[in-house]
Amino acid sequence: MVGLNKIKSEKLIEFIMLLCSMVSVLTTVGIILVLSVDTFQFFGEVSFFDFITDTEWTPLFEDKHFGILALLSGTLLTTFIAVVIAVPVGITIAVYLNEYASKKFTSIVKPLLEVLAAVPTVIYGFFALQFVTPLLQKIFPELSGFNALSPGIVMGIMIIPYITSLSEDALRAVPKSLREASYGLGANRFETAFKVLVPAANSGIIVSVILAISRALGETMIVAIAAGQEPKLTFNPMESVETITTYIVQVSMGDVPQDSLEYRTIFAAGMTLFVFTFLLNNISFWIRKKYQQRYE
Repeated sequence: MVGLNKIKSEKLIEFIMLLCSMVSVLTTVGIILVLSVDTFQFFGEVSFFDFITDTEWTPLFEDKHFGILALLSGTLLTTFIAVVIAVPVGITIAVYLNEYASKKFTSIVKPLLEVLAAVPTVIYGFFALQFVTPLLQKIFPELSGFNALSPGIVMGIMIIPYITSLSEDALRAVPKSLREASYGLGANRFETAFKVLVPAANSGIIVSVILAISRALGETMIVAIAAGQEPKLTFNPMESVETITTYIVQVSMGDVPQDSLEYRTIFAAGMTLFVFTFLLNNISFWIRKKYQQRYE
């Protein structure tokens, strides 16, 4: 009888764990379903070809254009600026904390870095608009008051803790035997860090970069405050741009009637961002697997 009760308890626990593991899957399926319904209705009225080829996005104007490229370029531009800043800085900090800094220094600095991730993004947005933009205008007088460069830089600062924390954990997980073997062959600390440890921890570092890119792609308040709301197909960081998330916020404020074509544009834009992120994560997963095979 005791053994039977134990088996039933284990089955119950197993079922509960299965339900918990399905939460993320069911949530993803729910998001896809919610986006898909209105997205299909949107494409019932708008040509998919025009959606992916038109260079203008003016669904709220009398002369309506539905070219997602105008929003996608702004999203990619600000994300690219953020990643260019955050990746080298974040990985360098991780290497320093893991290889050069004392344990006491690391125990103090690492939590302070992670505080940056807890700062509300609306504060980052006003920081970009009121401090970074005027500072950049002193260097680039032609810089617009709303631009892609300023929020891109601030987003890079915001996602540094994601890269630093996960990369430092990945570096710390590298076996000590690799480090000792490198020193035994005559390598110095710098060579050991960047030619041995970083390649050995590449899978964890790539994961941190993927997380940072996804975080930057989905950022809303920083770009909504500092980047402007001018959808245009441009890769000039000096100009005002509009991202997909900014447009969704703009339409969701209540000025556009629900069940209208204009309202359904946010679902089409959201689906585009979801698909783009999904493809990016799969490409990054493939790259990570290739690196793992190279160093196994």
